[in-house]
Amino acid sequence: MIIWIASYPKSGNTWVRSIISSYFFSNTGEFDFSLLKNISLYPGPKYFKNIIQKPGEVSLFWESSQKSIVQKQSQTFLKTHNALVALNNKNFTSEKTTLGAIYIIRDPRNILSSLKNHYGFKDYDETFKFMINKKKYIWDVRKKNDFSGFQFLGSWSDHYKSWIENRKFKTLLIKYEDLEKDCYSTSYKLIKYILLLIGQKNEIDEKKLFKSIETTKFNILKRKEQDTGFDESIKINDIKKSFFFLGPENRWQEKLPKEILSKAETEFKDDLKYFNYL
Repeated sequence: MIIWIASYPKSGNTWVRSIISSYFFSNTGEFDFSLLKNISLYPGPKYFKNIIQKPGEVSLFWESSQKSIVQKQSQTFLKTHNALVALNNKNFTSEKTTLGAIYIIRDPRNILSSLKNHYGFKDYDETFKFMINKKKYIWDVRKKNDFSGFQFLGSWSDHYKSWIENRKFKTLLIKYEDLEKDCYSTSYKLIKYILLLIGQKNEIDEKKLFKSIETTKFNILKRKEQDTGFDESIKINDIKKSFFFLGPENRWQEKLPKEILSKAETEFKDDLKYFNYL
């Protein structure tokens, strides 16, 4: 069965995957980028027999590919940025193949600056329009004429609601800001949740968890990317963008122009209140 690590782009998915992979897929908790291979991106080419030639066509194969995944592995983690929606009358996933999910939420005002850097948008207005577009989707632009990496996002608000309002399977909500404030307690809750999902009553190895946290700090991940590169960073106009961009230095109070901040706080007013971001 699948455990989803889901989020809107640039919300902390890689940080959470790093903690999970170092705890569950290493002997000591020592993190290395290679461990992330244990939590693959879905959808993606490796999960489909044929090239997906049109945006959205991949939805026709969501169910069959996920059934194939769970037949091969009793439990597996998958990363996704896909909203928990139906396309072409096909649900993204169901309780038949999903054991549970972890959803990472982040203050949308900080997502703005991370998205702008990651996708190389010309300005914050373009980035803001990306976040409120109810029909927005992304795909791997490096694979021409292949949309097997198509992920439907929708708007930022619709995205998180699709996952946390789901009642078909358990979903743990993790706030990026809680990881920043108290990484140990938040990570402990995360690992405990996974152990309960997979039916293990093991006590958490606190020494190993501490090692996982220490070796996945932002400055360490950023240095690793600078030294060895990182597969998930993308090129814009032949220039590879830093995946680990600002981290704890990303502060909307200092980064966002007043006009964009006003637009964001108006658009996301109810969401900001709901998550105590105001």
